[in-house]
Amino acid sequence: MYSAIPHKVKITDTTLRDAHQSLIATRLRTEDMIPLAEGLDKCGFFSVEAWGGATFDTCIRFLNDDPWDRLRILKAELKRTPIQMLLRGQNLVGYRHYSDDVVDKFVSAAHKNGVDVFRVFDALNDIRNMKRSMDQVKKAGAHLQGTISYTTSPVHNTSTFIEMAKELAAQDCDSICIKDMAGLIMPEAARELITGIKKAVDIKICLHSHSTSGIAPMSYQTAIEAGVDILDTAMSPFSMGTSQPPTESIVAALKGTPYDTGIDLMRLRNVRNACLLIREKYGGLLNPISERVDSDVLIYQLPGGMISNTVSQLQEQDALNRWDEVLAEIPRVREDLGYPPLVTPTSQIVGTQAVLNVLVNGERYQNVTKEVKDYIHGHYGKSPAPVNQQIRHQIIGNDTVVTCRPADLLEPSYEKMKAEATAVGLIKKEEDILTYILYPAIAPAFLKGEKVPEPLPRKKGDKQPRTDLPGEMEVEVDGEVFTVRIVSVGGYKVDIASITPQKIPRGEFEGGIKSNMQGMVLKVNVSRGTVVKKGDTLIVLEAMKMENPIHSPVDGKVSEIFVDTGDVVQNGDVLLVVQ
Repeated sequence: MYSAIPHKVKITDTTLRDAHQSLIATRLRTEDMIPLAEGLDKCGFFSVEAWGGATFDTCIRFLNDDPWDRLRILKAELKRTPIQMLLRGQNLVGYRHYSDDVVDKFVSAAHKNGVDVFRVFDALNDIRNMKRSMDQVKKAGAHLQGTISYTTSPVHNTSTFIEMAKELAAQDCDSICIKDMAGLIMPEAARELITGIKKAVDIKICLHSHSTSGIAPMSYQTAIEAGVDILDTAMSPFSMGTSQPPTESIVAALKGTPYDTGIDLMRLRNVRNACLLIREKYGGLLNPISERVDSDVLIYQLPGGMISNTVSQLQEQDALNRWDEVLAEIPRVREDLGYPPLVTPTSQIVGTQAVLNVLVNGERYQNVTKEVKDYIHGHYGKSPAPVNQQIRHQIIGNDTVVTCRPADLLEPSYEKMKAEATAVGLIKKEEDILTYILYPAIAPAFLKGEKVPEPLPRKKGDKQPRTDLPGEMEVEVDGEVFTVRIVSVGGYKVDIASITPQKIPRGEFEGGIKSNMQGMVLKVNVSRGTVVKKGDTLIVLEAMKMENPIHSPVDGKVSEIFVDTGDVVQNGDVLLVVQ
């Protein structure tokens, strides 16, 4: 019988990735990571999680910050400590499956540029979707950490997770992570699962949790007693709430015990002080919803990073007042879709559909994202339980559902997209090809140098001049939207003023089809004079990181188009006219 033996516990610090993803919507910039990395490197961690997850997307979407440069810069600072990344299996750092040749190139490039530990997971716990990237990690000679996406539902239990751990161990994993992305694991459940895995296979176990429900520190203590080898923590200024338990507190609690981490608290204090200054700089991004303990997470199961991002997205839609309705809708959508664990990309798929079900006239599944359709078609893998048959028929009718490994249906795409990107002058280094493949909608503007970093939001009560005030803003006057260059805010001069009408109209147009959300135009599928049928997809918006099709409500002909690919539109903007 397995019996836990007291042992030194190791720590993975998440400050440079999951902590700021959970609390400030992944907005920490490379320039502010450098002093933290230098200090973290002196502490003696098992690893520092600093890449992957949403950091890649946010770098190019919001920060004009090259994620590959970030990795190389951090590697130069973290001379003694392995850099860890979160890899979404066949999704890599995106929101859909990529072809095997892209997976191979990405893992190789990530390792070459500085990743030492790959935490590989699949949102559906479908190991078929993890195998290709896991094989490539082993081929590269890096540490492979296979991952169980922990959740609770009528079809998930300790036995199923132990069986998955045995399968992961059989794939030659160096360690296994229990990834509790929503802070759901109870102390006794942690004990049973860790003890059960240790009995079944001889492998190191890491526990990753979030403090959203307030339970994580208790579960960590039980996990330690059950024999866990590694714990994920975050430096205290970026801990708790939807983030991880604090590094300093866990280290201090184990000091002088058989589980002592061996980490010097005074070295941690130096890093903590640097984190305090950076937290102050990003204070305008902190939201009470992300910082507080919320036991309702045990019902809606939204992971830490998704909470801060959903809050941000609802604010963009001017709909934060609908937060409680969205939270109530999330478990209903999750049940409809067969109880997927809520972790990227399924958290975005479920969360975004819940938002649409609430915002679009309160009618469920009237507007369905492309990703939900793909999920129901089986393109993300096998759902833990069958999809609700009524919902399936409503969304995809009698279409065939995929039963093979989804990536088997994908043709090699690396060379084709490399040629495509090279032809339009986007490639300056080899890694730019991967950036383009992963994010073809937003990468071109970034790779052309057309992006500028978004300004940090002004903090409440901040009376000091800010160097990052927005230079322009949009105002609406009598139904017409104007772009205004700001002269001053609060008495502080910014720039000269100009005012120009925006080309996208608002108000009522006969046959006008409006945007029902804030987003970016990803595709325009029609032109003036195109004859369309009711239900045809006219325009695809990218909103909340998902593709949202705009359908024609009638048979008719397109007479006006007011938007182009790349335009940012607001809720209520008239996109085109069908008569």
